[in-house]
Amino acid sequence: MTERFCRRLLRFWGVITLGLGGIFYGGWCQLIINVKNEGGDILQESIVANASDDIIILEFQRPEGTLVTQLIDFKAEAQIFRVLILGEEERGETQYQVVCFVVKSNKIDFISADAVSKLRQRNPSAIRQPEEDRGKELFEMDLSVELNKSSIISSHLPELCEEASTTTFAREVDLRAWTDSKNYARDIVSLTAAVKRFPPPQLSRCRSTSSWSQPCQCQLEVCVGWYPCSLKYCRGKDSSGRTVNYRCGIKTCRKSRVFYYYVQHKHLCLWDE
Repeated sequence: MTERFCRRLLRFWGVITLGLGGIFYGGWCQLIINVKNEGGDILQESIVANASDDIIILEFQRPEGTLVTQLIDFKAEAQIFRVLILGEEERGETQYQVVCFVVKSNKIDFISADAVSKLRQRNPSAIRQPEEDRGKELFEMDLSVELNKSSIISSHLPELCEEASTTTFAREVDLRAWTDSKNYARDIVSLTAAVKRFPPPQLSRCRSTSSWSQPCQCQLEVCVGWYPCSLKYCRGKDSSGRTVNYRCGIKTCRKSRVFYYYVQHKHLCLWDE
């Protein structure tokens, strides 16, 4: 877990060390997972869960320095990806940029926060690889989010994406899905007030744009190399001899997401060439 991430959590919760290969942050339980990605690099993922707030946060840093944070807000049925991208020094960039993407979450995206909070590692130093590759999903981010009004989407969005005040994106299809939610329905007027459409309906991809000052559509891929995607159940017998099903482990997955979104000029999308 990065120092920046720890500071975000410690604004609200104190630290209690847990002698089971994890750490408790108030109601949070943390796991540190060593993951081998598709390129053969070993990444360290931090996964924390709070069962009472019903959220999970997964964070890792790519080899080139990009910091990826994934927050799943089960109550709001929202999934937030925060990506901190370092500037390229060879091009004279000394600043970093932060972009956020919020999409509707599904139950099949992750096991519950309660289940994650109960996970323990028998061998914390082991190198993990997922059992299933869930492929690549494409997201056309056609809305810009007004962070000062974004709590209607998820109460965690303004805090997590405070450094992405003009670079937080959503989709109209998800807004409609949130209004139809049986568990946490929201008013379409309030949701619409928290977003705005991009002025140009169609943009050229940044990789095919010749001018560095021209607006374009950027592509950013986010791959989570290991996460608990479902529970495993085994069959046995109880004390009375009846056949019962019980939890006996987790299934782990890998998934990539490709986000397409608006940038004011090509300089903000140097990797998409």
